[in-house]
Amino acid sequence: MAWYDEAVFYHIYPLGLTGAPKENSYEEPTHRLNDLVPWISHIKEIGCDAIYIGPLFESVGHGYETTDYKKLDSRLGTNEDLTNYVAECHKQGIRVILDGVFNHTGRDFFAFADIRKNRENSPYKDWYCNVNFYGNNEYNDGFSYENWGGYNLLVKLNQHNPAVLDYICDVVRFWVSEFDIDGIRLDAADVLDFNYMKALRSVAEEVKPEFWLMGEVIHGDYTRWVNEGTLHSVTNYQLHKALYSGHNDHNYFEIAHTVKNLYAKGGNRPDGLKLYNFVDNHDVERIYTKLNNKAHFTPVHILLYTLPGVPSVYYGSEFGIEGKKDRYSDDSLRPALSLSDYRDAAEKNPFTRLIAALGKVRKETPALSYGDYKELLLTNRQYAFSRNHNGTSVLVTVNNDDSDYVMTLPAQPVSEYVGALSGERVSVNGGNISVNVKANAGEIWAPAVEERKDDDKPASVLPDAADFAKKEEKSVQEHAAESEPVKTEKKEAEETKKAAEPVAERDESFEKGKIAGLQEAILAIMEKNGPVTDQMRKDVTDNVYHDSLIAWIKSFRN
Repeated sequence: MAWYDEAVFYHIYPLGLTGAPKENSYEEPTHRLNDLVPWISHIKEIGCDAIYIGPLFESVGHGYETTDYKKLDSRLGTNEDLTNYVAECHKQGIRVILDGVFNHTGRDFFAFADIRKNRENSPYKDWYCNVNFYGNNEYNDGFSYENWGGYNLLVKLNQHNPAVLDYICDVVRFWVSEFDIDGIRLDAADVLDFNYMKALRSVAEEVKPEFWLMGEVIHGDYTRWVNEGTLHSVTNYQLHKALYSGHNDHNYFEIAHTVKNLYAKGGNRPDGLKLYNFVDNHDVERIYTKLNNKAHFTPVHILLYTLPGVPSVYYGSEFGIEGKKDRYSDDSLRPALSLSDYRDAAEKNPFTRLIAALGKVRKETPALSYGDYKELLLTNRQYAFSRNHNGTSVLVTVNNDDSDYVMTLPAQPVSEYVGALSGERVSVNGGNISVNVKANAGEIWAPAVEERKDDDKPASVLPDAADFAKKEEKSVQEHAAESEPVKTEKKEAEETKKAAEPVAERDESFEKGKIAGLQEAILAIMEKNGPVTDQMRKDVTDNVYHDSLIAWIKSFRN
């Protein structure tokens, strides 16, 4: 068991979070990294005990076109700032891993700059792939070369060159000796040479006990990268996709199939394939933006924290912020944030409160880190599984439907189970528990370790679905107010007549009017989202049930 086996990560894109300029002028350092020191206590407060931060080193723009691997980006500060930052993280019990951009460099990197100056006579001409002195490029260098991702700004390193490998291994040793980091996330690991990664694994085992290597892998069989000789973990893009589309499509079969497949590839063992799980990051849209029904934020994160793997939260998403990917820019995914704007978030923001509670549950429940995985119940809209470790069986239940759902699940032979998020207690009868899973929510059920104390029941940390309904009803009222016509004498006469009607008739009329208002609001939202067919309009007008209409409104994207 290593520290990363039970870690909860917090992911920071520092150039974005600190509001650094988009382009590096290579002027005197600006100590923006120091602005992130107060975030350390916030990160700890929400239950994270590891930080993945990067890119950090001198670069031209977004950070992945490295100019100097041994110098903190001058937009962020100095090497001393980074040393102090990592030391403060360690002081507060938080591990730190950095971004290792070892597949390519920027054009200002010393080796490439020497090729531009000395051409065929450069001792570094074999440091890059397919350098052709008979070619040219848009920078008019008088030679061409292989790039990464189609961008000549990112020059592809020749990973088969022993000199390149020795240099990169020396960089890793430098980062550990200089900054005392605890691991590296390898950028673009899915295009790195496997012998290159094996050499990095050897260095990892040399520099520090439990030094973690995690790779960015978008597609492919993860077991090619995660094994005893290569990496400890990779980014779990398969689960990332399943988590949001499985909710948007009301299809828990997709999530369960993905989990079952990955678990089988790890030998059906909890320690077989520990992947880096996430619901958003610096390259993809925020989870709150992606979800059609915002209430699904709750079951999505319950699954993130309880399914096999290592969970990670991308900075700002614990506040429920939005971020939509733009065709030409990722700036909206990497915003500058001020921690002072979220000072009381752990108490007052329902999203932050949920994340903090899940972090606490994860830390206090070893089965969620080390337990096996067993599917217990599966429908399109309901999903339950167990995580079993050292004789303790923890049950996880989620529901993406707008109605509650009762599940009967096998349990340990104890007297009671308790919901970690709601504080609700249920009795074990005949080897089973029957639990009511709230609409668009979920729960983590564990054997009770103490006697029931009804007068000491903890407050639920689950976001209240009523808040969503209240918000929607408020928008309905605002919509009605905006469209209300100016009073006429005829209207005043009608209202006077209505006031004289019997109370029962007025109540009935009021209810009909409320139903009509909800129907009108639904149709208005539909029209904003696209064309409304006659059948769609009929479905709305045929629905005359208040609670159903409220649930319908809640299902729309805000």
